Amino acid sequence: MEYPEDEYLMISGIQHFKFCRRQWALIHIEQQWEENIHTVVGELMHKRVHDPYLTEKRKDIIIVRALPVASRTLGVSGECDVVEFHKCDDGILLHGHRGRYSVYPIEYKKGKPKMTEEDKLQLTAQVLCLEEMFCTNIPEGAIFYGETRKRETVIITSELREEVKDMFREMHQYFARAYTPRVKYSKSCQACSLKEICLPKLGKYVSAKEYIHQMLEEEET
Repeated sequence: MEYPEDEYLMISGIQHFKFCRRQWALIHIEQQWEENIHTVVGELMHKRVHDPYLTEKRKDIIIVRALPVASRTLGVSGECDVVEFHKCDDGILLHGHRGRYSVYPIEYKKGKPKMTEEDKLQLTAQVLCLEEMFCTNIPEGAIFYGETRKRETVIITSELREEVKDMFREMHQYFARAYTPRVKYSKSCQACSLKEICLPKLGKYVSAKEYIHQMLEEEET
């Protein structure tokens, strides 16, 4: 199955979807968004990385920034922060360059490596797009974290590939139905930039009346 371009979803949405399906739907279906310190710092970091007019060549490595990528089979599109093309014997041909090259994507993130896998899943989604575009196999990539100032190598396993494909299928189903999942409150809701829109604690109450009554009691104490 191939998706038409007007049905493409954003690759970056996989981060929101893994964190919270409701958050993803609020942003990508209902077009709701609010900034907090985490989103602002992340945006500033990506602005420093992204320069679509800048291509570098360092010895046998070609470095391309803000490379647009897409996949017809996944129905997604987006940008890779950085893609390095390393000269090798059995890689792909690049227009305007001699020799063959392997493809190595690098995603930039603020902070430090996470215990959860949303960063790896986003990188894997980029890999799947690059593989489709260049007709090649990409066994690994890297994530650069701003806090540690180091690259973390990510092996693109079959498990990561299948999870990404399953997640995008589910995202397309939600998008086609314009469906926003109900809230599931957890401690992570406090760090979400959409908590004032989502009202996650409302899901703990049977009715809006009960929720408002509880909020009033908290203000009085």
